[in-house]
Amino acid sequence: MINNRTADLVLSGRHLLPSWRQEDLLADGAVAISGDTIVAVGERTRLCADYPDARHMHEPHGLIMPGLINTHTHAAMSCLRGLADDLPLMSWLQNHIFPVEAHLDEELVYWASLLSMAEMIKSGTTACNDMYLFSKAVARAAEHSAMRCWLGEVLYDFDSPCYGELANGFVYVAELLAAYQDHPLITITINPHGVYTCSPDLLNRCAELAEQHDTLLHIHLSETDSEVATCRERYGVSPVHHLGALGVLCSRVVAAHCVKLSEADMELLAEHDVQVSHCIQSNLKLASGIAPIPALIERGLSVSLGSDGSASNNDVDLFAEMTSVAQTHKAILNDPTVMDASTVLHAATQAGADALGAGSSLGTLEPGKKADLIVIDLDQPHLTPLYNMASQLVYAVRGADVIHSVIGGRLVMRDRHLLTIDEPEVLARMRGSAARVQALRDASRRH
Repeated sequence: MINNRTADLVLSGRHLLPSWRQEDLLADGAVAISGDTIVAVGERTRLCADYPDARHMHEPHGLIMPGLINTHTHAAMSCLRGLADDLPLMSWLQNHIFPVEAHLDEELVYWASLLSMAEMIKSGTTACNDMYLFSKAVARAAEHSAMRCWLGEVLYDFDSPCYGELANGFVYVAELLAAYQDHPLITITINPHGVYTCSPDLLNRCAELAEQHDTLLHIHLSETDSEVATCRERYGVSPVHHLGALGVLCSRVVAAHCVKLSEADMELLAEHDVQVSHCIQSNLKLASGIAPIPALIERGLSVSLGSDGSASNNDVDLFAEMTSVAQTHKAILNDPTVMDASTVLHAATQAGADALGAGSSLGTLEPGKKADLIVIDLDQPHLTPLYNMASQLVYAVRGADVIHSVIGGRLVMRDRHLLTIDEPEVLARMRGSAARVQALRDASRRH
């Protein structure tokens, strides 16, 4: 407990799991929150007695746990969900996604981002790391929803539908950095798209900018065989070694995917303490392959989980992502002990916080950390009986089992009702946008 005898809210439940470890499970536990910070964690009766003036909220069949952290998203791609499925990545990207994205605007990105944030909150995610176009609109959506969000404008060598020429992109990023410099929930990041869409000069400039502003550099890395082949053709080395030769690799780099890695690639990532975001459902759907996550963890790398965009997943439910991660690696390696439940739960919580440079303030429920937490309804057939909480969370819980969500001490969902987002309006807006998106896709295919 920290030295604070006042609290605004005491949230209690049948169980409290403050970390990813089964041995930390507490029966009849509670969390006391003051402002945006946890001030105490412990038994319900004690915390209720210690904070009699606080608002008390008890869920008799509830599990209180840390909110999930999604370290690789493209929130606005919810507007493209299901538009071009069952295709290989490069065909999907170049023939369907890029042509439609060329006609997106700030308004559509705002509402589509809000849709994803509604979906994330309703499925247990309290923080995300987003990379997309029109990121000022993404930031507005994050503010509106009260989502904790790391975000940035994607940069690449060709013109952007958001800022036009690349020079304008750096102006756009500078404006974002200035606008959200001291924001309690939003952190601006630097986002070169990938080694096959960014020149060495652009990658170097992005790395310098990230270092200058002490922020993350978020990039797609070694996602497909074609990416690796292109990089070897252009530069004579793998994408990982290309970034290493440029001096870009370091602990502030969040590298999404990392599917196609050699032994030397893995050693180089470990040497530079790169943060890996594992997006297994997107990689499975696009048949990109399976990232060698157990081997990366063995080398000491921190691996977190990302959903990627809803155009290639097709949802942002990290509980579903956890199940896929645990099951797929067991099958690939023919070893049921690989990626056990606690390891996977760690990837979705504390490792996510570590990847975003927020390990001291997020990822577990401890006094002094930010009050980002969720409550699961355990009173359901598919969650009964209960023997091991970590296993139940990874193998049985679904995003729809989340009933309450708190971000930065603020209750943003209660009894599955969103309190910061007008869900019917968002759904209506996005249904109305579907015909326009379909028309854009059809027009691009004709040309």
